[in-house]
Amino acid sequence: MTDQSSPKIQTGLPLLLALVLAAGMFIGQQLPRYDQNVRAWSSGQHAGSNDSALDEILRYVEAKYVDSVNLSDIKKDAITRLLEQLDPHSVYISPEELQHVEEDMSGNFEGIGIEFILVDDTIQVVTPLSGGPSEAAGVLPGDKILTIADTVVAGVKIDNATIFKRLRGAKGTPVKIGIRRGHEKTPRIFNITRDIIPVRSVDIAYMLDEQTGYVKINRFSAPTYQEFMESVRPLVEDKNMKNLVLDLRGNPGGYLNEATDLLSQFFSEGKLLVYTQGRTEERRDYKSNGRARFKLENIAVLIDEGSASASEIVAGAIQDHDRGWVIGRRSYGKGLVQEQYPLSDGGALRLTVSRYYTPSGRSIQRDYKHTEDYTHEADRRLRNGELSDATKIQQADTTKYYTGMGRVVYGGGGVTPDIFVPLDTSFANDYFFAARQLLPQFAARWMEGRSRSSLPTTLDAFMGQFQVSDQMFGEFIDYITKEGTARNDAELAKAKAELRHQLKARVAKILFHDEGLYKVLNDDDPAVEKAMQVMRSGQQVARKS
Repeated sequence: MTDQSSPKIQTGLPLLLALVLAAGMFIGQQLPRYDQNVRAWSSGQHAGSNDSALDEILRYVEAKYVDSVNLSDIKKDAITRLLEQLDPHSVYISPEELQHVEEDMSGNFEGIGIEFILVDDTIQVVTPLSGGPSEAAGVLPGDKILTIADTVVAGVKIDNATIFKRLRGAKGTPVKIGIRRGHEKTPRIFNITRDIIPVRSVDIAYMLDEQTGYVKINRFSAPTYQEFMESVRPLVEDKNMKNLVLDLRGNPGGYLNEATDLLSQFFSEGKLLVYTQGRTEERRDYKSNGRARFKLENIAVLIDEGSASASEIVAGAIQDHDRGWVIGRRSYGKGLVQEQYPLSDGGALRLTVSRYYTPSGRSIQRDYKHTEDYTHEADRRLRNGELSDATKIQQADTTKYYTGMGRVVYGGGGVTPDIFVPLDTSFANDYFFAARQLLPQFAARWMEGRSRSSLPTTLDAFMGQFQVSDQMFGEFIDYITKEGTARNDAELAKAKAELRHQLKARVAKILFHDEGLYKVLNDDDPAVEKAMQVMRSGQQVARKS
């Protein structure tokens, strides 16, 4: 009987608690806003009675239920199930998760400052982060970490979470690292003092040609606008940049104000950039602040099915005001605004409080009534052919909205680009995806047996001279086969050219950091090529009639 009843604990109780929580949550209390006064409810109001009913149920479960239960886990599960009934983006963040979330969005963490990968169960340094304590201590790319605080971490099963836990720590605290460099037999010992390490949201900024710059933003965190300005300034002042390709592909969003501050660099004062509105939230307009420091002529924003939230705010404003080209594939479709509220358990509630609307008045939030469909939207788009054929795009909202110069745009499911760039699926097979995961590890191993002096010493020379030889590619195939990827000659033939290209990019990253990686990848990127084509042609997004 016990074995049969145990599964019901995990399903019945959370559902019951979810129902009770749903009845009581937000009826008798109003969550505090960071920018508003807190309203308190008296004990005679319904909040108290609802909370008492919930407390009573939990006490009965804990005291009388037939089997042992973990009340903490059940509460967490019940809260999760409750929030799932609201929308996909209202979530409970546990105390354990909150620290990582805050580090990610604040733009820094405390640690030793390295980028690493795991190669054959060994931590290998890809690069020490510029200005960090590891760089100052003399750690070099390719170094292998053997010990952390006298504990052996090489050749043992270890995951990224464990590595982070051991390397990160409070600023000012020391950690002893044992490193093997190259083929040296005796490990080197480094005593590194942890410090604040910036997590950059701007991956790279460089010139594509004499007039056009390229900036890649991976998310909108607290320092994104500052990073953007610091990255663009030398391109404008030292290299005379006039045009900008802003790459927001795969950018999941983040802070709205960082997106609107960035947009202010592209518009004169007073332009509506986005507005938000909710059931209890009055309409709030966000307008350009008139503090544009750089005179930029042409702008192209690159988006894809992974561009969401704040990325869509940027693309939507550029499109609605006919300020530049939006190029790529239809964006994710997240037009809900969340606010984060601290909870007494040390966690947080991230709750949807309003929707945002582009300047033309369109909401680009996708329908989320069916959670499974919402979660697997990218797979659905791939199956129905949308990612490779623009005529397959299904507009969920057929209401016509108009840009400043009269072009028709639609809402209800992401930002549809002005210029569609199909996803190249010719090489997208199981063998390619399995092989791609091992590219960084192989590149690191391959570089161990090479003298850097035997390779091009500048990135421009590398771009023109370095080629992945047949021997090198054969070694790569042998490596991934040894690592468990079964050889499939038919799929390999389709993926070979792309794997060679990405392997060259991975070597470039080791030699020339992110600039090397992106320069090689962008050298054969159809979206970047299309952006350059329209900018060089002088073609306008829209013309006045």
